[in-house]
Amino acid sequence: MIRKGGLFILLFGLMFLLMGCQKNEYERRTDDSNTLYVGAVAASFPQSFMPWLSRDGIAPTVASMLYNSLFSFDDETGTFEPLLAKAWYYVCEDGLPIVTDDHEIDYDRLEDVYGSDDKDYLPVKLILHEGMTWSDGTPITANDVYYTFDVAANNALSNHAGALAWTSDLQHSYSNGVLRKQGVFTYDHGALEQGYAIAEDERDTVVYLHVNKVLGAVTTLFTSILILPEHIWEPIVTPENQLNSKNPTAETLKQYEDPVGSGPYTLDTEQSNAQVIVLRRRDAYHIRHDDGGALYQVETIKIILYQEINVAIYALLKGHIDILDSSISSNYLTLFDEEEDIFLSNAPGTFTATLVLNLNPVDSECNAQRDLLSDVRFRKAIALAVDQTELIMSVLNGAGSPASSGLMDEKLTDFYNPEADTLSCDRVERLLEANQILDSIVPEKDSEGYRLIDGERIRYEIFGHPGEQEVIAFLQIQLQKIGIEVEFKLKGSSPEKTYFYNSRFDMTIQGTVFSLSNVDIMYRAHFVTKGTSSNYGRLADEELTEAIEEMRLTLNLNRKYELIKDIQPMIASHYYKIPLYTSNVLSVARTDRYRGYSVEQGVTLFNTETLQNIERVEVNS
Repeated sequence: MIRKGGLFILLFGLMFLLMGCQKNEYERRTDDSNTLYVGAVAASFPQSFMPWLSRDGIAPTVASMLYNSLFSFDDETGTFEPLLAKAWYYVCEDGLPIVTDDHEIDYDRLEDVYGSDDKDYLPVKLILHEGMTWSDGTPITANDVYYTFDVAANNALSNHAGALAWTSDLQHSYSNGVLRKQGVFTYDHGALEQGYAIAEDERDTVVYLHVNKVLGAVTTLFTSILILPEHIWEPIVTPENQLNSKNPTAETLKQYEDPVGSGPYTLDTEQSNAQVIVLRRRDAYHIRHDDGGALYQVETIKIILYQEINVAIYALLKGHIDILDSSISSNYLTLFDEEEDIFLSNAPGTFTATLVLNLNPVDSECNAQRDLLSDVRFRKAIALAVDQTELIMSVLNGAGSPASSGLMDEKLTDFYNPEADTLSCDRVERLLEANQILDSIVPEKDSEGYRLIDGERIRYEIFGHPGEQEVIAFLQIQLQKIGIEVEFKLKGSSPEKTYFYNSRFDMTIQGTVFSLSNVDIMYRAHFVTKGTSSNYGRLADEELTEAIEEMRLTLNLNRKYELIKDIQPMIASHYYKIPLYTSNVLSVARTDRYRGYSVEQGVTLFNTETLQNIERVEVNS
């Protein structure tokens, strides 16, 4: 971690290095067009722009600009915002919408109609926008939605485990490549046979889905799956040439690299290369601004690769780029204090860093040290020793906020339960209680004050990435106060398969984010499912599991909200994923060519709201 004192020296040195190898003129400085220059920090740019293949670096950002899902979701309002689809609702057995007079979902009636056990699914009607086209001019139809969901549920064609997870609550299933149960219906795919009459003039815009009786089932289907063009992929995807192919054919590779999408931008393949990705605004994009003009205000986006954050920051300061799409360390905050034409965003974060304890390892990975972690009293002592305020001030320079032990953002007032905030008492009192607990479990200490078990010092490895070394260094100091020694252990490139799924770890740093849009899936992944899931420490608690399952399956919305609140203190009581902090997202942009950047929770300034509201600064203004 670079300290502030050495930061200016480093950037000063970089300035001379770059000045020696760069020309005096830079493209951005002389470019009067409506082109936004964006810096991205990564080892390399993605080779494929097929949206399901890569979730790393800039790939998801680019994919979301080239393609659309059906809706986006606003966690604060709990509403779906139209993208490819403009409306949706549950329907009764007669195909009529289950809505109130205000056209909102009628949850009381939904429970009355489908609350009994005689139906095992909820029917959902989707209505797409009319007149949409793919970037090659081909109309977007309901059959594209059918094809996307169908291939996502068929691993024999997709070879994509993530797609199976996305469609897990869709009652459309395959076995060995054979459709066993249909759960997606269009005019051309069995709607009439299922009892859904679709008029001829609606054949391209209406889709029916059968989803599990989980109120959150539609969220992943609507917001996580980027819809694919059937006319591109259906002719070339086969069990021998799967969608996610390690050895793609020439035609498949062409589609990976030169995608046909539905989003607001297209990829300029002729101008893009290993150092720059060029995106062009698509005038035919179906969603328009309120004034009838283009929804996105930037005509061209040039994303430029930097392999080192300090070089990217220098490029921004010297005016080579307009904006960074990489969050920056809080160590850089003071760097921009005296700079002109710089806008610094310090946005609240959404991801909470937690210290995960391996409380229930498989038999082959058990030992005396890890056995202590199975004792909830021992875990509570560790949790009491963690001082979030100190971590935030020391590691984040104040650019963060404490997190509840229930791991729900307190800004989500409809779901946040303050009773789960169990670690907010006085620091001195917490350390006193922690040591009293440990004195009753492992009272023996060595000459340096570290606790012993079977004559050996209690010592744990905390797995982390290089950027988390400073956090773990401060945890060393904090846990030393209760006689527990910890040390940094590098996670490596695939820690889940190497360490976490098979219980070969003591502790690790894990990011979590829970909200109404994801609890149906993520609560199970973090606290119920064992094996290849986010439940690294293999927590097993029958009462918590039952509460999570009831929350998932209830059709009573008020009851669902109550259960989300009830679950948070249960999570807190396990002291399993100990909250460290929720870090802010720090990002920076120049204001000499553009203004109107939008500060949005959890993202950098390079976000959808920015692109829809940004204004070009006139040269002579």
